[in-house]
Amino acid sequence: MNQLLLPLLRHNAQLQQVSVLMLDLVGSTRLARDLPLEQYAALMTELVQLLILSCEALGGTVLQHLGDGVVACWPEEQTPQAVRCSLEAPLRVARLTLAEQLGVKLQVRGGVANGTVMMGELSSQLTAYGLPLNLARRMCDSARPDETLVCADVAQWCLNAQAPVTFDLRDDLPCFRGFGVDCLSYTARQRGVSHRNQMKAI
Repeated sequence: MNQLLLPLLRHNAQLQQVSVLMLDLVGSTRLARDLPLEQYAALMTELVQLLILSCEALGGTVLQHLGDGVVACWPEEQTPQAVRCSLEAPLRVARLTLAEQLGVKLQVRGGVANGTVMMGELSSQLTAYGLPLNLARRMCDSARPDETLVCADVAQWCLNAQAPVTFDLRDDLPCFRGFGVDCLSYTARQRGVSHRNQMKAI
């Protein structure tokens, strides 16, 4: 099987340690139903462009966009930048001019996970495969509107780097199937926001 798949990833495909961020629009199905298609398409275009530029401005590499969200990655040592990007995204999205003109409120949610991926080009597009993408997706799907969920490794990187971020344990979430009982989720917050279950150490 590997002999068939590996040649599809071209141009120096290699293993990399990365921090993966997944950002997703909350309630996109409702918006698609409520807005005329032309307006919905224009709004999604502006939203995705904003998210892509936000990731790239903080040094991220955008892997793909999903119609109403994006996937981006950073070298693992830049994990705090991935978390910062996710925390800033709701503020940037809330100021989107077209959304205000259309009278809609946009909210996004994010998930950040660290680990090893195989990265390379597929059909002239940079892509990656590995568990961090699956975990970031699970966390993004489980996040509340305007919330960023991160795994323990991401939180530890931020603490070690003394990034201005603190973390709440999301003890209401079950363990994600396939990731083990120790795969905990933490809500990331800008430092100075009061909260319970603050993560002091792992």
